[in-house]
Amino acid sequence: MSPARTAESGCAADPEQTGVVSGHDFSRAESSHSTTGASAPGTNSLAVLLLGPTGSGKTALSLTLAQRFKGEIVSCDSVAVYRGMELGTAKPSTEERSLVPHHLIDVADPNEPFTAGAYSRAARAVLREIAVRGRLPIVTGGTGLYLRALTEGLFAGPGRQQALRSRLEQSRSKRGKNWLHRVLTRLDPASAARIHANDAAKLIRAIEVCLAARKPLSQVLARDPLTGFRLLRIGLNPPRQELYKRLNRRCQAMFAAGLVDETQALFDRYGPIKALDSLGYRQALAVTAGTLTLEAAIKAAQQGHRNYAKRQLTWFRRDPDVHWLASFGDQPETTRAAEDLIGIALTPKPVN
Repeated sequence: MSPARTAESGCAADPEQTGVVSGHDFSRAESSHSTTGASAPGTNSLAVLLLGPTGSGKTALSLTLAQRFKGEIVSCDSVAVYRGMELGTAKPSTEERSLVPHHLIDVADPNEPFTAGAYSRAARAVLREIAVRGRLPIVTGGTGLYLRALTEGLFAGPGRQQALRSRLEQSRSKRGKNWLHRVLTRLDPASAARIHANDAAKLIRAIEVCLAARKPLSQVLARDPLTGFRLLRIGLNPPRQELYKRLNRRCQAMFAAGLVDETQALFDRYGPIKALDSLGYRQALAVTAGTLTLEAAIKAAQQGHRNYAKRQLTWFRRDPDVHWLASFGDQPETTRAAEDLIGIALTPKPVN
């Protein structure tokens, strides 16, 4: 295992009313079960979704379940998709990946945007390929947006508009980090209420959609849910203080293993890319820049991972269909409970 497991309102038709940018063209909006649970491809195959906070033992449990039920693991992690980002990610080790087939790990370079939509398309294709082989797909990871994109689909909103995004970033730099949230609050109070003021990426996307579509983000949602699979959601929710202790140890381990050097090498090769704003890498980059000491960076990364774990649990708890297990994924009682849930899901239902 690698060291780090890790109220609606209409949009202003005139962009000048928002104080956002000028000179942007808003009219262009781009708009018979087996032991594996697989039946005929695309009909009603079982897929297991193993979710939970970072550090809860999803990797260990997924490996055990994949070996027990002839499964293949589909990573659901927004950083593990990138090649060369090893120490600060939740990637399974090379040895772990050799035990069972893994998918959607190391599929893009760190300077290549890999959106939730791209993940959804790739993951859906992989799930169907696994089902065709008569094996059990086990989707494992903690990136809630990726998981939602896979299972529910994403809205058919406007495409990325880089000129607008650049101007929003520049205005944020000049006016302060809370400026984007204030703009979105005027444009779309409902979206502003659910997006954190520090989440610049989501704020920019919400503003982009609002201005391009001329209506709030929440009014252009039109999803495309996953079909052809029965979804069994298993969630890990171990004791909070024990989870935090594990996360603290993990952060220390990833820095001890050379995270600062890995981060420097990535920066030297790709420059200030968005991927390096990920937890762990962000703090390591501050060490290379001289703005944080190594000790301070470790403490900041530890706090960041604890906060992230809390946000992940809040996200996943919105789903009423999750079977929650109050233990770590590497504990025997967790394995037994998860195996029982999968066994029940694989048992043919009596025909009346």
